[in-house]
Amino acid sequence: METTFFKHLSVGTLSALLLTGLTPTAGAAEAPIKFGFPIPITGEIPKVGESTKLAAEMLQEEVNAKGGLLVGGKIYPLEFIYEDNESKPDTAVNVTLKLIDRDKVLVVIGPQSSRQAVPAAGVADDNETPLITPWSTNPEATKDRPWVFRAAFLDPFQAPVITDFAMKQFQAQKAAVLYEISNDYSKGLADNFKEAWEKKNGPDSVIAFESHGPKDADFSSQLTTIIKADPDFLFLPQNYSFAAMIIRQARDLGFKKPFMGSDAWGSAELMKLCGDDCKGQYFSTHYAAAGATGATKEFIDKYNKKYGYVPDDVAALTWDAINIALQAIQDGGRVEPNLAAERKLIRDNIANIKNFKGITGDMRFDDQGDPIKCAVVVKIDDQGEFTFVESVCPK
Repeated sequence: METTFFKHLSVGTLSALLLTGLTPTAGAAEAPIKFGFPIPITGEIPKVGESTKLAAEMLQEEVNAKGGLLVGGKIYPLEFIYEDNESKPDTAVNVTLKLIDRDKVLVVIGPQSSRQAVPAAGVADDNETPLITPWSTNPEATKDRPWVFRAAFLDPFQAPVITDFAMKQFQAQKAAVLYEISNDYSKGLADNFKEAWEKKNGPDSVIAFESHGPKDADFSSQLTTIIKADPDFLFLPQNYSFAAMIIRQARDLGFKKPFMGSDAWGSAELMKLCGDDCKGQYFSTHYAAAGATGATKEFIDKYNKKYGYVPDDVAALTWDAINIALQAIQDGGRVEPNLAAERKLIRDNIANIKNFKGITGDMRFDDQGDPIKCAVVVKIDDQGEFTFVESVCPK
């Protein structure tokens, strides 16, 4: 059976493989191709780091089991180096620089959260090293940074998706928002949503716009204000750990209206932390595991069999981000011995990808390194699974 990785190679690359008659086990292996992963193994969102690493290791094993990556008739094993960014922006900057300067990686995959990705991406751009953030949706990560790309859609696209869905699903006219003030992702998406919502529903239709700090665990003050305002639903642009705490506390305080979430809810850890209180709620995300077909289902089944649980969107986006970089390396037709020259070749080839068929959807890149791709809205069903509701694509 073909691996998912080889199914995602460009038609031109596959044709070259067939024409040369080579397989990925032919010939002696060259020096390894190094990728660096500055990921949150500890800190606020350790499940994100775990999902990243597990997806990366599964892909690396598949490629290296065949000898490595075939580039220009030569075989290159993959070497993946992981550094813990501790879910902190300053640590993300330091370990990204370490991967670039000390480890001499060709590509950086990550960070995941926008809070770490925005500053770390600046380091990669300054050092002319291609960086692909799989999960960050804040526009600042890639803005005016030609060496930086992402595999996720942007918050200015996600916010109208959430707005339109909530208006339709909840017949909502009044919204409330609770976000984390120091998190680039959470605050940025909250602002994008407020703008999108009030454009459709009029000024002051976001009737409560509350924030909290990065270490807060008691949200009773903010939730009391929100409940008093009586919105039609509460939007939580939050990482899964905060979303779970807020939802449970809101229910304890008597809030009976629906919640709407964003892509950072998509961790496999959400239901362990939230339980029944999250069932029946909706969030926007990058793919729906339940009911998936084709290459996406193949990925899910392999991951589930190997690790014992269904992969979240972080794992799926990491898989796509790595494959984007691998395709760019193969599209170059060679691996330059000069590190700076090879990094530039990879950067140029990523920018020139016309259409990448990922497991989170087809995508192509705009002039800011952002993919043009669809968003998905999912519902958390009675079994706690993230089930597909609808797909919304850019116009």
